[in-house]
Amino acid sequence: MSEQSPHDRMAEIVEVFTVAFGDMITEDPAAFRKKFRKMADNPFAFYRGSACLFYNDMATAEDRWADERTSRIWIQADLHAENFGTYMDSAGQFVFDVNDFDEAYLGSFTWDIKRFCASVALLARRKAVSDADIEMLIETYVRSYVDMVRAFHNGSRAEQDFKLHLRNTEGPVHDVLLDARMNTRISLLASTTVVENYERRFRPGKGVRRLGEDEHALVLQAFTRYLDTIPEHKRFRSITYDVKDIVGRSGFGIGSAGLPAYNILVEGQTEALENDVILSMKQGNVAAPSRIVQDERIRNYFRHHGHRTAVSQRALQAHADPWLGYTEIGGAGYIVSELSPYVSDLDWSDLTEPNEMRPVVEYLGQATAGMHCVSDADSDQTLVEFQSEEAIVAAIGSGEEEFVRDMVDFGQSYARRTRADHELFVDAFRNGEIPGLERAAPGD
Repeated sequence: MSEQSPHDRMAEIVEVFTVAFGDMITEDPAAFRKKFRKMADNPFAFYRGSACLFYNDMATAEDRWADERTSRIWIQADLHAENFGTYMDSAGQFVFDVNDFDEAYLGSFTWDIKRFCASVALLARRKAVSDADIEMLIETYVRSYVDMVRAFHNGSRAEQDFKLHLRNTEGPVHDVLLDARMNTRISLLASTTVVENYERRFRPGKGVRRLGEDEHALVLQAFTRYLDTIPEHKRFRSITYDVKDIVGRSGFGIGSAGLPAYNILVEGQTEALENDVILSMKQGNVAAPSRIVQDERIRNYFRHHGHRTAVSQRALQAHADPWLGYTEIGGAGYIVSELSPYVSDLDWSDLTEPNEMRPVVEYLGQATAGMHCVSDADSDQTLVEFQSEEAIVAAIGSGEEEFVRDMVDFGQSYARRTRADHELFVDAFRNGEIPGLERAAPGD
């Protein structure tokens, strides 16, 4: 990545954001003011919301570890320290894993590793961790990743059985699994729905929008089409999918600003009100790496961004959500999944010392390797027809020390660049340099 003057780098940041977000800013400028103000808070928040800038930089970066195969494997594509947490898998077990696939695509396996390494450097610096300890944390993560990939390759870890769960974890990762176990479906339902006349519906609240008849009908038709995208053996009895209520939703996280979304309340596996299930139907975004991966075979494989997200998640997650599927509304693709009560994100706020963080990043290295090497049994993708672990092991070869050193150096250097970019972004945003957000709304 070549050095630029601050003026030129600011212009590049504005251009990249305009290309990535311009249409959505025009559609919902208020949502992007909120997104950008969150990103302005600190460099790590900026990094979380700027995957498009990361991939713009990767387009011109040299990558000695990317060859014909390792440059085209399934990647999560927005792998940072806060994109890990719990879910209940299709076997009913609490699992700790990557939990966000909105940007997932095909690309170099190093992009996931590099993006994570830089995030650790940013997060740890906010906690006043020394450069030497940051290097140790990144090295721990990378070595854990390589060790697990090698274990998959030589057969000492069975791919189909790999997952981090209550019986093979300890420390903060184990604790977040225990926290998830304490969650209940009824508590989620109580916070988002009400029961009136012996029937449940969504309660009014911030970010909840009632639909008109025409929009309700469109979403209901889209839901019916979604049902055909659930793998046959993961389908429940027909009563499970009876729709009870639909609302529009807004107010999602940094990455989903401006994207239309709906929540759908369905019957669940019995008529007992406590078994009702909430589904999220969210418009898929343009995956950030798709802007730099110039491969028509990949681009043409996906029907739309909802299809891409669902296919990618099954390719990257060993035990995918049984509700996972996709649909479309007005030609736009939507991803459908359960709004699960059993999701608990890894909380870094109490992880303050390097010796507390080290075992956590070791688990995250294992989880990253599992994601690259293990897919769901229902993954029927045909874009990657080779074993990813074999390709990665071959690419690293005997150069593990050099690989680790490359990832450590990248993580620290790109974190420095991100801190400088954050300042440039803040100045561009607050001074009206981003098209569509030139002037704040009254009261902003």
